[in-house]
Amino acid sequence: MSHLGTVVIGGGSGFVGRALRKELVLSGYNTLVISRKPQANAITWSDLASHGLRGEKNITAVVNLAGQNFLDPSRRWTEGFKQNVIASRVNTTAALAQAITQMEEKPKVFISTSGIGYYKAHETEEYTEDSVGGDFDFFSELCTQWESASSLPDDINVRRVIIRLGVVLGRSGGMIQRLFWPYYCGLGGPIGSGSQPFPWIHILDAVRLYMHAIENPLTGVYNGVSPNLINNAQFSQAFGRAMWRPAFIPMPHFVPKLIFGHERAKVMTEGQKVIPKRTVESGFEYEYSDINDACKQFSFALYAADGLS
Repeated sequence: MSHLGTVVIGGGSGFVGRALRKELVLSGYNTLVISRKPQANAITWSDLASHGLRGEKNITAVVNLAGQNFLDPSRRWTEGFKQNVIASRVNTTAALAQAITQMEEKPKVFISTSGIGYYKAHETEEYTEDSVGGDFDFFSELCTQWESASSLPDDINVRRVIIRLGVVLGRSGGMIQRLFWPYYCGLGGPIGSGSQPFPWIHILDAVRLYMHAIENPLTGVYNGVSPNLINNAQFSQAFGRAMWRPAFIPMPHFVPKLIFGHERAKVMTEGQKVIPKRTVESGFEYEYSDINDACKQFSFALYAADGLS
């Protein structure tokens, strides 16, 4: 297979990063990961700070997926941990943007990740990529800083894309990996009333959206969520139904607040109705736009992974 160039991935060891790397290789790309620790086909963030990407050739795209897991229950929500959450996103994005400006042979596109936390939580208001936000709490301000860090000089001919991801659902990581066995044991259910919006995307569609941005002339912000709006209770019902298990035991609001603290718990107890308007208009076609189909894909106890999720 002839190679289509190299895609540099910041944070390529995470849930979405692993899946994207597999898809890139299957599609004929080389990958170069930027990680905290030395590994095969990788450089470290220290290497990037010292030497940039000036020695790399035939780079088609640079994608940043780096970010400290802010819902790690083993980490207290201290000011120090907050700074780690910020630095792992903002500083890495800024470092990649700087590396791109210093390259003699520029990539075609720089794709930065952000989150739907940019939009203010609300049970009825709907948000598209053009909606205002980014200035009302820690996570919205984080998204603003994160996106701003991806800025490139106007005279550089590199497309800049920002993908605001929702909750990424897939068996090999993220939320489903934590919830699978409680649901399998019949202990699943909504958080609180379950009425809070649940903006989600299947891991396969998340990966395909990054590929879509690499291979098509996209620029600007795109919401990485399913076009079918659901709430937390509807997700719980779909996941339980796919596993042939009841899913009616609600988790009281005080439980995530007790585990994660009030500020982090809002990510689970509140939500936003996010619409992927520009994503759909770009010609992107979802494979798993329906939550029932998505849940069926990763609901089996004996799970034969399809190589991506």
